[in-house]
Amino acid sequence: MNKPHDLSIQYLKGIGPKRAKVFTKSGINTVEDLLYYFPRRYEDRTNFVSISKLKLGEIQTVKVKILAMGQHNSWRRRSFNITEVAVGDDTGKLSCVWFNQPYLKQYFKPGLGLILYGKLELYGSKLQMSNPEFEIIADDTDEELSVGRLVPVYRLPEGISQRSLRRLVKNALDNYLPKISDCLTYEVRNRNNLLNLAKSLINIHFPDNLDLQNQAYTRLSFEDFFLFQLPLVLRKLNREAKQGIAHKIEGSLVDKYTSSLSFELTAAQKKVVQEIKSDMASSRPMQRLLQGDVGSGKTVVANIAAMMAIQGGYQVAFMVPTEILAEQHFAKINLTGNLIKKALLTGSVDKKEKDKIFKDIKDGKLDLVIGTHALLGESVKFKNLGLIVIDEQHKFGVGQRALLPAKGVSPDVLIMTATPIPRTLAITLYGDLDISIINELPSGRLPIMTLLFNQKNKQDAYELAKQELIKGNQAYIVYPVIEESYALDISGAKKMYAELKSNEFKDFRLGLIHGKLKEEEQNKVMSAFKNKTLDLLVSTTILEVGIDIPSATCMIIEHAERFGLSQLHQLRGRVGRSSIKSSCILISDSDSDEAKARMNAMLNYHDGFKIAEEDLKIRGPGEFFGREQHGLSELKIGNPLTQMHLLKKAREEAIRLLDIDPHLEARQNLLLKEKLLQRFPEYEKLILVG
Repeated sequence: MNKPHDLSIQYLKGIGPKRAKVFTKSGINTVEDLLYYFPRRYEDRTNFVSISKLKLGEIQTVKVKILAMGQHNSWRRRSFNITEVAVGDDTGKLSCVWFNQPYLKQYFKPGLGLILYGKLELYGSKLQMSNPEFEIIADDTDEELSVGRLVPVYRLPEGISQRSLRRLVKNALDNYLPKISDCLTYEVRNRNNLLNLAKSLINIHFPDNLDLQNQAYTRLSFEDFFLFQLPLVLRKLNREAKQGIAHKIEGSLVDKYTSSLSFELTAAQKKVVQEIKSDMASSRPMQRLLQGDVGSGKTVVANIAAMMAIQGGYQVAFMVPTEILAEQHFAKINLTGNLIKKALLTGSVDKKEKDKIFKDIKDGKLDLVIGTHALLGESVKFKNLGLIVIDEQHKFGVGQRALLPAKGVSPDVLIMTATPIPRTLAITLYGDLDISIINELPSGRLPIMTLLFNQKNKQDAYELAKQELIKGNQAYIVYPVIEESYALDISGAKKMYAELKSNEFKDFRLGLIHGKLKEEEQNKVMSAFKNKTLDLLVSTTILEVGIDIPSATCMIIEHAERFGLSQLHQLRGRVGRSSIKSSCILISDSDSDEAKARMNAMLNYHDGFKIAEEDLKIRGPGEFFGREQHGLSELKIGNPLTQMHLLKKAREEAIRLLDIDPHLEARQNLLLKEKLLQRFPEYEKLILVG
């Protein structure tokens, strides 16, 4: 018997090999994937509004019959095709138009039923809908699935209509639902008052009523959270069972390092240092996430942790995502003089120097190695690795992050991020880690003044930047990252660099940096800017992470609407790194609701955690964490923002279950193990053997 999770989508009636490729692009590879491809919204078609009751300016749904249709080209632009359809019901008539979709002619036949979803407008004296969503009601099956009920509306694979997709989902439910296994035991469902899986899948796609749809949503969200939490809880339990290193946390090296600092630690930094001391003194391996806003002083805390490990005879690996950042960290730790033996390991270090570093690491002659992903190479073998620090861990893949701890015997791990996540969501995403927060900036730092300009008055923004340069300070002008066609490509940044150099900023020294430059060239430009042989840096978002230039006091972000909110906040954090008043100027003409919300958040908030909350509200968790992240983007339907109570219940159930059956070996948990390995195959070793 073919199980739905094994059966390729091409074998579902109505699909076939050619259509299957379209579904695969939307992440639908099997019949079970289709059953778990949930609607994005519902239309209440239990009672349609008649044409005579439609309201101008509102988006509404109406059921009509096609009376006539025609196509013509615009008299203004001959290549512009217009499809016009006259429709009506017992109470009136309505005109619908679609632009540049000539293929619609084959679908719209007089006499067919039609469901329209769109905004009603008055065009002259005629009622009209422009480009409404539509569905054709051709037979009884269409009537059953699309009329007189709550009707699901899906994100559509390319070239597939709502009508076709509903039929395919109905076909999958009718033929394969009895073969799909419920991974939640009766006890778990009963304790949490949840529907069984079959009833949930039916009522998430074709709900009998709103109450059942809500119950189905709750059940499937719980399953989402439960499956997501199990590996996290399991990782935490396995870690707690391991024997780690009990570090010597008090000693002269820590004292010498802290006394070498030219500033007093903030109260938040001191609190986090105590949390790390407690972890490192314990024989349980530390796994701690250190969250802190840009410029909050996370690196100093990490360096104190490094000194604790080193004074006990252990080595420290400090991994960062870019060479520029690695060099910056190395330069700062270098200020401590000969306190420790240290090395910088990046891709651009020459072979002779690399070989020496590899040998010194292996022989235990180096206490601290700061590097990029070059630290993950097979040639890097530590004699006595005791602490790993990973900065901006989301820049590394899941597999990459696992390689470094494997180079030691249960070393402590400190992960740092300047992308703050509200604590409740951090528990969701990093449920296997303990969490520390630095929520205070060093004394003497002034808030960054954030201003919004439009394209018409961007000369005023340039004037503000010039004033800073005249004072002897430095500035950035940032252009959007090289991405989709709607974004500026790199020639835009290059062109603007040439223009600014010849015109607006001809009296100043300009540099250009972007991701297509070789790393060696990027480092050269950044060094020149850092050494103040450049006044103004024209850049893409390569600046986003960790660059620390205290004399940079002004940033202009062009086309700010093309950047994400967290990205804008990260960029803003590149200025204001000293006690000099700094400004961040956003230039944007966008009037979209989402862009306006981002600009308003930047103007109103400076706290990274608040910014993160706003970003989550605007984009939702899937987009916030990104598709490449092994995190909340894994959730198919659950939303921690609105279902935190359900998430907590799912986590409690995961802890309860794994306490009793850590490898899911009990008969009643075998279906759950199968589902878990199906969803997260990379956790097979963890689930099967711990």
